[in-house]
Amino acid sequence: MSKKNLSYILKRIILAILTVWVVITLTFFVMRAVPGGPFMSEKAITPAAQAALEAKYGLDKPLFEQYTTYLKDIAFHMDFGPSLKQRGRMVIDVITDGLKTSAKLGVIAAVFAAMFGIVLGAVAALNRNKFIDKCIMVLTTALISMPTFIIGSLMLILFSVKLGWLPANGETAKGLILPIISLGLYPMSYITRLTRSSMLDVLGQDYIRTAKAKGVSRVMIIFGHALKNSLIPVITYFGPMLAYIVTGSLVVEQIFAVPGIGRAFVNSITNRDYPLIMGTTIVLATLIVIMNLISDILYKVADPRINLE
Repeated sequence: MSKKNLSYILKRIILAILTVWVVITLTFFVMRAVPGGPFMSEKAITPAAQAALEAKYGLDKPLFEQYTTYLKDIAFHMDFGPSLKQRGRMVIDVITDGLKTSAKLGVIAAVFAAMFGIVLGAVAALNRNKFIDKCIMVLTTALISMPTFIIGSLMLILFSVKLGWLPANGETAKGLILPIISLGLYPMSYITRLTRSSMLDVLGQDYIRTAKAKGVSRVMIIFGHALKNSLIPVITYFGPMLAYIVTGSLVVEQIFAVPGIGRAFVNSITNRDYPLIMGTTIVLATLIVIMNLISDILYKVADPRINLE
């Protein structure tokens, strides 16, 4: 890899760190600016008890002091502090438990979306303007236009409530089928359309016509030339797709009661659990930044002719 590419990757890493810092700063001060507090929902809490709880968790200190202390704990100890609502549990433990399920959900959904999206896109391109192409385009257009929570709710009603084929919660392996499909349908549809348009463009290139004139087999033309070169836009989309799956899981995990990080994040906002809100926000932001960085590097691997600048 050239010095220019290494320099680009280094700049992206520095930018990623700055991005995460901005997210931490904005989240910290915006969260504190919202009226109320994490102990306002406690039943019949006295002012003295509330003051004691705030002193215990350091919420009685000046805001900027809380901020600098939090940054030091994260930077030097990776300590997100204790959860204010899940008493006796550290935030890092809550996040780790949630990530075990969310990571499995996200990876399977990403593989599902990429695999079926590429296959359907290639089939549509090779059958341009035929019945199967039109069916695929109509289906993918409909799925792209529907929000994830609508798709998830419809699948929950149909396959769990009406037909009873699958469980309505994601606490078991079988129960993760519907959340995975719900998360994967939108990116699958987008990849299908990307692959189709890119492959149609590649099939019209001069080197494809030259390969046909030389008698190269149709299978070799499709898989050795057309499909390989048409995947570059898909690889570019891969990072944002993973980011979409991570953020989309916030809603899907709530719909299907999946015990993942998305559900923990939503519950932390509802309960005003400051440390858990901060911890999940930092983890999700870091994941999205890393995914986009990996996408840029994969783009270079897919096409060595591209110079990262």
